[in-house]
Amino acid sequence: MKTPLEILKEKKDAAEKHLKEQGYFSKKRVYVGMATCEIAAGSKEVMEEFENAKRSGLDIYLSQKGCAGRCHVEPTVEVIDPEKGSVLYTQVDPKKAKEIIQKHIIGGEPLAEGEK
Repeated sequence: MKTPLEILKEKKDAAEKHLKEQGYFSKKRVYVGMATCEIAAGSKEVMEEFENAKRSGLDIYLSQKGCAGRCHVEPTVEVIDPEKGSVLYTQVDPKKAKEIIQKHIIGGEPLAEGEK
């Protein structure tokens, strides 16, 4: 029979593994707007681009965000880099998402049209 301390360690290890798999410890964070209006504007396809990149080994924390009240510029993507701050991209389509992945997240240079 396992001791309570062994059980606790197993649970801790499992939780850390889960958080690591989710990218929680990654330095760069990406938030894709997934409110109803953003989904209608095409954010599901944008999210899929980031999910595919993450599955291919891109080290990011990827999450959804809710309504920001900016329907005229949706879909939105926010990239947060602790060294360079936050950049908000607007009217993101799958092509622009790929560009954000290559140039900003991998290359380290935000696109010119991102808002700081």
